[in-house]
Amino acid sequence: MSTAGAELAGPDGGPAIVFVHGTRLTGASWRAVTSRLSDRYRCVSVDLPGHGALADRPFTLDAAADVVEAAIRTFGGGRAVVVGLSLGGYVAMAAAARSPDLVRGLVLAGSSAEPSGPAAAAFRLFAWALGAAPKRPFDALNTWFFRLRYPPEIADPIIAGGFWSRGGADALRAIAGERFGPRLAAYPGRTLILNGEYDLPFRLFAGSFARAAQQPARVRLAGATHLANLDRPEAFAVAVCRFMHALDGRR
Repeated sequence: MSTAGAELAGPDGGPAIVFVHGTRLTGASWRAVTSRLSDRYRCVSVDLPGHGALADRPFTLDAAADVVEAAIRTFGGGRAVVVGLSLGGYVAMAAAARSPDLVRGLVLAGSSAEPSGPAAAAFRLFAWALGAAPKRPFDALNTWFFRLRYPPEIADPIIAGGFWSRGGADALRAIAGERFGPRLAAYPGRTLILNGEYDLPFRLFAGSFARAAQQPARVRLAGATHLANLDRPEAFAVAVCRFMHALDGRR
């Protein structure tokens, strides 16, 4: 079920997990993972400003954190684990630092590199490329990539959700130059830092984020790239499930 920029799955009374997508995609990009968790968890996949159902809203980091917090209050009973991939991980850290009482735990995938200092230039370059690319040819290229790389059950929801390159460019410009280690350090709860084996730009800096987190754990998914939730959805879901069990004190 979809409502107001959020895709819902799982029992109303189940422990809540809010999923936050990466640049230019939508909450539909989480369906391969949420379909594996929705038998026991209330899964809420949001669209960020500038993307999907919220494409008409300008992206700012505060506006994106507002979306996550509103989803927790509206659909998660006021407290939820937040799972973010790439851009979504940075948004998750911003929300957790701002409203730690709402965030039961953090899962950060492909977001363990600071977009500040020398790295800020790479984020701004990617933003420029997304903003400059002609929409129709670039959308066609994205469609071709996802259909080639993934089976229909993964690719079709992503393609149906659309590609939001302009919103993605605004989002990258918004986080470039920001520091997220201090935001993560301000969050008192548990954090799982998850990276794909081949996502070297983020995996190689995961140690600094783990040192910043107050209660960290780390997982590396073999055979996965930056899009770890799509490359290894079963393993990704298992990692999230184990994290939920750890929050409950279970093995």
